[in-house]
Amino acid sequence: MVEKTLVVAVEPGLQATVVSEFVQKANHFSAEIFLEKGERRVNAKSIMGLLSLAVATGDTITLLSDGDDDQAAIDTLANFLSNHS
Repeated sequence: MVEKTLVVAVEPGLQATVVSEFVQKANHFSAEIFLEKGERRVNAKSIMGLLSLAVATGDTITLLSDGDDDQAAIDTLANFLSNHS
């Protein structure tokens, strides 16, 4: 399992359009991927799950991944959340 904590730089946070893009990227990987905010953990391949977290720009989140391509998944998704504009 790979884990990475980061501050979300995406403007305006994880809103519908950004979440849709994020889920499309997550679905390219076979690994199980989760996103945590506070005490809540959701499947990072679920649009509804991600929207339910109400992640805003500047929030600290943790990405977790487990599977054959877990490191690639974390690297790609963390980069997206850190550098997307």
